[in-house]
Amino acid sequence: MKTYTFLLLSLISLLSCKSAPDPTEFSEAALNDTFITLEGASVSFEDILAKHEGETLFIEVWASWCGDCLKGMPAVKEIQEEYPDVTYVFLSLDRGQDAWKKGIKKHQVNGEHYFMQSGWKGPFGNFLDLDWIPRYLVVDKTGHIKLYNAEKATDERIKQNL
Repeated sequence: MKTYTFLLLSLISLLSCKSAPDPTEFSEAALNDTFITLEGASVSFEDILAKHEGETLFIEVWASWCGDCLKGMPAVKEIQEEYPDVTYVFLSLDRGQDAWKKGIKKHQVNGEHYFMQSGWKGPFGNFLDLDWIPRYLVVDKTGHIKLYNAEKATDERIKQNL
């Protein structure tokens, strides 16, 4: 009887749990995280967003060593052709800046590029609860997150939010 009661209570608990809604704004820690530009300058994520105030952003967290990221690149390029007015921001989790820069050239990744020096477990990665790449986000013209978590460039929600 105890086993059945435990199982019943566990099932009720599981079914009644509601997952938290995806955030629509970046945390203060994520906004303050710093990234490296192709020119070697340090810039906060908040400054990246401010630079593109009033624009729709497509953000991809990727790395040049990531097979799934590279498989998604043709779909990203199709999105870029279909939505030329969107700003494309690529945040790299490459192991080093040389590999990051070589990967951009090798794979002809067009857009704005930043190196995530704080890595997977830095403030930005923690905000995203990052456990897989590629990771795609869409930020609207007001700076609000419209799509928080897409792991495939073919995810229909990307185009729905652009």
